[in-house]
Amino acid sequence: MGKINVLSFAVANLIAAGEVVDRPASVIKELMENAIDAGADRITVEIQHGGITLMRVADNGCGMTKEDLPVAIKRHATSKIKEAADLDGITTLGFRGEALAAIAAVSDLRIITRTADAPFGSLLTAKAGEVVGIAEQGCPVGTTVIVENLFANVPARRKFLKKDVSEAIAVGTYVEKIALSRPDIAIRLITDGTMRLDTAGDGDLKSAMYAVFGRDFVTRTVPVSGGAENVRVEGFIGRSDNVRPKRNYENFFINGRFVNSRTAAAALEQAFTSFIPPEKFPCCVLNLTINPAAVDVNVHPAKLEVKFSDERPVFEAVFSAVRTALEANTTRPEIAVKPTPTADRAFVPVEEGRRTSLARDQLTISTAPAEKRPAFEHISAADYAKNYVPRAAAPNPYLEKQRAHAPSERAPGPAAEQKEPAPQPAPAVTAEEAPAWRLVGEVFLTYLLVERGDTLLLIDKHAAHERVLFEELNARRKARGREATQILLLPFDVPLSGEDRETLEANREEVEAVGFAFRLSAHAASVSEIPEGLEPAAAGELLASLAVTLREGTGTAAHADDLHFEKALYQSACKAAIKGGREYPPGYNEELCKKLMALPDVTVCPHGRPVAMELTRAALDRQFKRT
Repeated sequence: MGKINVLSFAVANLIAAGEVVDRPASVIKELMENAIDAGADRITVEIQHGGITLMRVADNGCGMTKEDLPVAIKRHATSKIKEAADLDGITTLGFRGEALAAIAAVSDLRIITRTADAPFGSLLTAKAGEVVGIAEQGCPVGTTVIVENLFANVPARRKFLKKDVSEAIAVGTYVEKIALSRPDIAIRLITDGTMRLDTAGDGDLKSAMYAVFGRDFVTRTVPVSGGAENVRVEGFIGRSDNVRPKRNYENFFINGRFVNSRTAAAALEQAFTSFIPPEKFPCCVLNLTINPAAVDVNVHPAKLEVKFSDERPVFEAVFSAVRTALEANTTRPEIAVKPTPTADRAFVPVEEGRRTSLARDQLTISTAPAEKRPAFEHISAADYAKNYVPRAAAPNPYLEKQRAHAPSERAPGPAAEQKEPAPQPAPAVTAEEAPAWRLVGEVFLTYLLVERGDTLLLIDKHAAHERVLFEELNARRKARGREATQILLLPFDVPLSGEDRETLEANREEVEAVGFAFRLSAHAASVSEIPEGLEPAAAGELLASLAVTLREGTGTAAHADDLHFEKALYQSACKAAIKGGREYPPGYNEELCKKLMALPDVTVCPHGRPVAMELTRAALDRQFKRT
């Protein structure tokens, strides 16, 4: 007896039905999901001309019986669910029974399949939704679906398809998402005879990411593991130097299903506040494990959106897991040493009164992939000897220019006006007493050179001071607690919509916990107390934004309060921090390095710029051919 059943009319009406086939990519998505539900651990996808002329999806899953084949292309025919109660806890990717029927109706379809206990397989041929024939076929265990001439019988729809290359890109995007969601399945994508993707299927998410994104992307990611309230979050996020101008690298999976989740995206982006520039978006591959009964996947025709019974635990889980991973990350970008060709190098003796030219030895500071890395700076040894002379030996042109054009930009305060005392000879220090770091010097009045073990740190003093100030200010704010409020002599009104007022009333306890006291009227909220440190105008904006945040499930009042204050703090820190290109007394740099070295997890400023870059001794030794 077959496993596929036609759903009753009552059950079919409960399903969020819709047109699931609108382009080749949607066909590939549905067929791959069927293969995964069939238990396959190897899936091969092949397309020609963007999938318009040919699509083939082959798997080694459980296969179908001969009796199941004609039923499989009927509408609402599925083996995933049987009755209405099954919709309350869906654990499979497919469940509606619409995909094969919709595909068969607009193409020439062939299905070749065999189960493990069958001596031979079966071949079904269909055209425009009608079964042409069923025959015996020799084939391996599993199912192969071949779709040809998509929309040939629906020319009005075919004319809306894009160019072959655009459709192929869309197919590739879906295949990559599924490969990331199931690293335990070996997935291949062949486009017009060329292998575009080949994952190992070894169960290692990092291996699947390597196949999809490449080595450079993977090396600039941070592992994430955490959660809250029965929501588990696992995966990887991009470091602060691995961001994008759009959200297309944000990948969320709910119980292994790729989805577009506004709640998860908001939590991710809020967690990255003060770690990346505000105009950039983070990268991630995160899988959320949640009780299937707490998430409804039956709300979108393509199953790309889900609805949570309670969005708050999801937000909290993603936010806390990502923020913890970011704060624990101590990795800094490396200063890449550009290889120097040696084929035309020759020994040049030192002539009397003349220095040896080393103009070919170059250093390039870059975090881009090696094959695409532009040479931003080429600093030759000759240039170094010319421009980097001690102040006592010769005038520094760069410093003189700064002094001439900005005589008033010295550090303010008594420290800049008083004459520094003569340095005292330092006592002898044993190896055991040596500091963990040593300030070597400063270049361009902007970057500090710090030796730490076998690593040389190149520190942007403005970015470093900005982050140090921000951390100190934030720590003081959090130490005061949330009880600190300002009582206003005259309350002020914040205009609110009806749903905003209802949201604030429903979450009154949480909103008051961050320092607000308010009374709701017909069209506004009368505010009598606001969080300490806020101006009334800023407090009004915060209260209005809290209503939107709480209503849309994209955060909590506590998070919104924290982020609002963080933005104000890092703007203040930026203005108060020492500036690049200005000369400060020697003690400033020493004190800054001391504070920075006490915060090993500080890698970026609140605007997302790198605080420091590293150059290892091993890299220098290789450059100078000491190894």
